[in-house]
Amino acid sequence: MRLLPRSLFGRLVVVLLGGLVLAQLATAYINFAERGELLYRAGGMRLAQQISDIVKLLDSLPPTERRRVVAVFNAPPLAVSLDRAPLREDAVAGDSDFPRSMFATLLRYALGDEAKILVARAPAARDARFAGDRPTPPHMPMMQHRGWSPGGFAGGASFIVQIALRDGSWATFDSQLSPQAAAVPWRVGLTLLVLLGTVIVLSLIAVRWVTGPLSVLAKAAEGLGENIDHPPLAETGPAEVQRAARAFNTMQQRLARFISDRTRILTAMSHDLKTPITRMRLRAEALDDEALRGKFVRDLEAMESMVTQTLEFMRDTSAAEPVQRIDVMALLESLRSDYADMGKAVAIEGSSPQPLPGRPLALRRCLGNLLDNANRYGGRATIRVEDGAREIVIRVLDEGPGMTPQELEKAFEPFFRGEASRSRETGGTGLGLGIARNIARAHGGELLLQNRIANGLEAILTLPRSQAR
Repeated sequence: MRLLPRSLFGRLVVVLLGGLVLAQLATAYINFAERGELLYRAGGMRLAQQISDIVKLLDSLPPTERRRVVAVFNAPPLAVSLDRAPLREDAVAGDSDFPRSMFATLLRYALGDEAKILVARAPAARDARFAGDRPTPPHMPMMQHRGWSPGGFAGGASFIVQIALRDGSWATFDSQLSPQAAAVPWRVGLTLLVLLGTVIVLSLIAVRWVTGPLSVLAKAAEGLGENIDHPPLAETGPAEVQRAARAFNTMQQRLARFISDRTRILTAMSHDLKTPITRMRLRAEALDDEALRGKFVRDLEAMESMVTQTLEFMRDTSAAEPVQRIDVMALLESLRSDYADMGKAVAIEGSSPQPLPGRPLALRRCLGNLLDNANRYGGRATIRVEDGAREIVIRVLDEGPGMTPQELEKAFEPFFRGEASRSRETGGTGLGLGIARNIARAHGGELLLQNRIANGLEAILTLPRSQAR
């Protein structure tokens, strides 16, 4: 999916944080809803107990004393009166009203089942009157319960309660559950935020701890492709990480041993081939036919050149050369001077004032191979330098026939020749471009070929300004 991050670290973070946030929201929603209902029941129990105490006190007093007692208790959020008519049946009906039925149950529990109790919702105007008696705290949303939205309680639920006294008169209570009971303490929200923040930080640390070894392994694999003698991975960390590092180091050792064995074999073959080539050269000098002698000498020189370049291709001789700060323009001017002495034209465009870290002899050979190809197939070469803050790009352009798109990558394969005749006049062994690419990659760069728009071929050498490996 495009919305997901590309890295494994990013995807794990998104999944974990998304799950944690949803879990915290669901937990907070359930806790607040349960808390609201419990607070509502507790507030209702206190109010019911207060009404019950007043009723019991009124029952114990004569009618003449009741009004003085009522005046004492007649204060918000509870208003008491003794001269109200009984409530109508339609006002007290409706068991679906959960707050009313619950409050009535609490009153019966406090007064006894034999008490005659009428409970009705107060009109909206009376709710507003009670709400004006004291400030209303912030509104707290709660879950629906049996068709009732407890949001009404958050602002203070008002009831009209009528209870029959022993002498047959009715005591009327205009009551309101305290809205302060529904306020959410700031400590609860702060606790949830602290918990969520702590879990998020720990999750980030855990994900980074898990994905860190993968990044190290990826960097080691890249380094192995550029230098087979790259330092081995540290076999530390969890058991799985140690096992992966140990397997990687074993693979690197086997590859290095294989390349070393193959290089030794080829070196021995080269040493053994030099003796018969030298004997053949001496015998060719003894030939009386000058034309035949010249053909033998050219063939022997081609064989010797092929053996030497094959060895240099198989083993990276540039790796042993120390890295130095190279004046790129001085190196290019030196190459141009050498080719001018050989009667070959080389032009330089652009400049690079900053030195480049690298191996001078290896880079000289890399550029020399590119210039050889440009002069061999194009007659002349142009070097175009493009300097940048992070990398330097050196383009070697010729005016030759170019290559087909299929040959542009095959040209780096050993013994590949761009021209079909493979004649001795064009020279070369087909290893120059492969050696040049190996040198470029050993410096952390890259070498590519592309056809020019007009005619000819363009070799693009990219070298980073970071330290060469």
